[in-house]
Amino acid sequence: MKILNFGSCNIDFVYNLDHIVAIGETETSNSMQVFPGGKGLNQSVALAKAGMEVYHAGCIGTDGEMLADVLESNGVDISNIKKVDEKTGHAIIQVSSKGDNSIFLYSGSNAKITEEFVDEVLDKFHKGDILLLQNEINMIGYIVEKAYEKGMCIILNPSPYNDKIKKIDFNMLSYIILNEVEMSELTQCDNPKDGLKYFSKNYPKLKIVLTLGSEGCMYSDTEKIVFQPSFKVNAVDTTAAGDTFTGYFFAQIAMGNTVEKSLKIASVASAIAVSRKGASVSIPMLNEVLAAENSFQSS
Repeated sequence: MKILNFGSCNIDFVYNLDHIVAIGETETSNSMQVFPGGKGLNQSVALAKAGMEVYHAGCIGTDGEMLADVLESNGVDISNIKKVDEKTGHAIIQVSSKGDNSIFLYSGSNAKITEEFVDEVLDKFHKGDILLLQNEINMIGYIVEKAYEKGMCIILNPSPYNDKIKKIDFNMLSYIILNEVEMSELTQCDNPKDGLKYFSKNYPKLKIVLTLGSEGCMYSDTEKIVFQPSFKVNAVDTTAAGDTFTGYFFAQIAMGNTVEKSLKIASVASAIAVSRKGASVSIPMLNEVLAAENSFQSS
């Protein structure tokens, strides 16, 4: 079994501010830093740091060699990364003094994926292999259809949410991992439990992982619902929290661990990540997470 993450690579420009800028407001930042990022890159790094062999596929621009280097230095296979004649995707990230963030994206090279490139990449993977997707690249629907035809286990993180997600046949997915905002957008349910019922009714084979921020996280399938509280930490930057959680949760599942164990390990990893600045650089190693597992207190 192999894990393929077909996802974005971004350059993150992080501005530290007293508070997130409001409409019409101008605020001077306290500092600016540049980090490797993108939900795809972050989740590949998280999977690798969690102990998995992971293959990353996607496009970088003429200025994106640094991102391929970051992936490779973290143990990610980069043989399916394509360089295109376009600026690399980037993100402008505001981080408040409380650790909250606000992000906008420029797709750049992440929107240059073609059907031919998808076919070329997927030809190297087979039935039973895992495919992880986010929504920062183009061709998501085509990738899902082709992977489903091959019998791959498809995981979708529909972030950032937009109308492209509505065009995907959720019956082709094995897992969906999302937050409360994305759940509300997809199901039109404000209450998380109602959202879980919506998925259970309309897509009974789909396994749901719902992150609830400081409230914790939930898992739901046809047999059970599991809740895991979050852990108390001093949050300084929540940028990669969800990506860290995603990588660690599915690494644990791929290793054969229970949902309960996987949720706990992923929650510990995410808690460590938010206590550090940056995106991929904040993701902890597996030995660090396991060492902290029994010392963390639930919120």
